Amino acid sequence: MQHEIASQAAELAPLATAMIAALSFPDLDPVAVQIGPIAIRWYALAYIAGLLLGWRYALHLARTPRYWPGVPPITKTQLDDLLLWAAIGVVVGGRLGYVLLYKPGYYFAHPLEIPAIWSGGMSFHGGAIGVLVALVLFARARAIPVASLADVAAASAPIGLFFGRIANFINSELWGRPSDVPWAVVFPNGGPLPRHPSQLYEAALEGLVLFLVLHILISRFDALKKPGVVFGAFIAGYGVARTVAEFFREPDAHIGYIAGFLTMGMILSLPMVVVGLAIAWWAARRAGKAQAT
Repeated sequence: MQHEIASQAAELAPLATAMIAALSFPDLDPVAVQIGPIAIRWYALAYIAGLLLGWRYALHLARTPRYWPGVPPITKTQLDDLLLWAAIGVVVGGRLGYVLLYKPGYYFAHPLEIPAIWSGGMSFHGGAIGVLVALVLFARARAIPVASLADVAAASAPIGLFFGRIANFINSELWGRPSDVPWAVVFPNGGPLPRHPSQLYEAALEGLVLFLVLHILISRFDALKKPGVVFGAFIAGYGVARTVAEFFREPDAHIGYIAGFLTMGMILSLPMVVVGLAIAWWAARRAGKAQAT
C-alpha cells in the first residue's frame, strides 16, 4: 500500500511542479465585439478571415500563369462565386460532421440544437467533405476541371485551419493533455492541471507548416501542372499533422480513448494519409502519361 502511494506521488510530482510554473491562460473574451444583444465571436471572425485570406491566395494562384500548363482554368469571377459555395460547405459539413461523428446520441435527442453552431461544435472532417461536395457541384456547374479547382482550394485551406485553431485557443476548447512542459497552460475550463496548448500546435502544423509545404510544391515543383497532386498532398499532409497533434490533445470526454490509445481524431485522420498519397501518386502518374503522349 505504501509502495503504491509513493508511486502515485512520484507520478504526480512533475505535474505539481508544473502547476507552479505553468502559464496562466490569457484574459481573452470569446466575444470580440458586443453591440447590444448582438455578439460577434472570435470563432466567427476566424472563419471569415480564413475564407477571405484563402480566397486572396486562390486569386494569386489563378493569376500566376507560370503555375499552370497553359491558360489558368479558373477566373477571378469564378473564384468570387466559389467563396459563397465554400462557406456553405464548411459550415453545413462541419456541423453535420460533428453531430454525426462526435455526439449523435445527444443531437438525435435534441434535434433543435443541431443548427446552433454558435454554441460550438464543428468537425474538420465533416467540413472537408462539405467543401468537397460544394467544389464538385460548382465545378460541374461552371465547366471547370474538378481536379484543378480542388488543388486551388486545398492550397488555400491551411489558412483557414490556422485561424480556426487560434480561435479554439481563444475559446479555451480542444485543449491538450496534462503536461509539465514550461509552456503548459492552465485553461479556465480544463481543471487545475497545466496542459499542452494543443490548439497552437495544430495551428502551426495544420496551418503554417502545411501551407508552406503545399506552396513549395506549387512554386518549385510545378504541382498545379499535375491536377490532383496538391489536393492529394493536402489530404495526406493534414492526416499526418492531425495524427501527430492527437498525441498532445485531450480526447473528447464522451468518447475517450479507443482500443486503449487511439482517439477519434486519429481514426479519422490516419486513413487520410493513405488516401491522400494514393491520389497524389495517381495524379502525378496520369500527368506523366499525358506528357508522354
